[in-house]
Amino acid sequence: MRKITGHTKLYCLLGHPAAHSISPAMHNAAFEAQGHDGVYLAFDIEPDEFPQAIEGLKAIHLSGMNLTMPYKRDIIPFLDELLPTARLCQAVNTVIVRDGRWIGTSTDGQGYLDSLSAMGIQPQDHSITILGAGGAASAIIAQAAIDGVREIHIGKRRNNTYDEALHFAKQVSDLTHASVTVFPMDEEDALRDAVHEASLLINATNVGMEEDLRTPVPASMLRKDLIVTDIIYHPEETTLLREAKALGCTTMNGKYMLLYQGAASYEMWTGQKMPVEDIKAALF
Repeated sequence: MRKITGHTKLYCLLGHPAAHSISPAMHNAAFEAQGHDGVYLAFDIEPDEFPQAIEGLKAIHLSGMNLTMPYKRDIIPFLDELLPTARLCQAVNTVIVRDGRWIGTSTDGQGYLDSLSAMGIQPQDHSITILGAGGAASAIIAQAAIDGVREIHIGKRRNNTYDEALHFAKQVSDLTHASVTVFPMDEEDALRDAVHEASLLINATNVGMEEDLRTPVPASMLRKDLIVTDIIYHPEETTLLREAKALGCTTMNGKYMLLYQGAASYEMWTGQKMPVEDIKAALF
């Protein structure tokens, strides 16, 4: 085990759940490889304890942090500044600490797009249907629109946050060259139409996570030429991906999105590029 000193910097992940995360192994391997005196831990925080956890981390002068579900928006009131991508998507997965100020950004969108590029898929060539409008979904949508994707359909359940998704879609459309629309994904016909119009499908909901065997899209709506991706990486193959693969679709889970968003966070914290290929070979 690496030597921990009185100067060792603390970085962490907050989530609920958090124990399944690969982030500690990834960042600690990178710290060791590059001789950075830091340690990265994962903390599973109950929602009613979140404010206390943040105040405690500020008090001990945390050096950097990642957020995962359900805290990518809950963190915003505790920050001193939001960088442009996070401001647009109103979601934060990375906190940078500079001179005692907590600065929020999102590397989720860039991580997802980089993971596609690593497979030789250029998202600008595709019409996207993304299911979900939470923190990770919003980051992917914002970054895809900024990077030149022209057509994005957002699937959102008709609930009390549906209007927020409509407002977000209009804002992204107004600020970029993308056409961003919202459809009620709990209505079968609307879901079928949106999947039919897409060449790239993204599940950014939690349907299929852990022991959940459900799929957000029935296999009957999929087709062989559709690229099907899921930001879930535990399990590695969700029901959606398994059924898509059986049809001959190109598929991708969320593990490389995790790698590349982590690499972006790492560089913001340390000023060094993560040794991505080494980390990929060791852990992915």
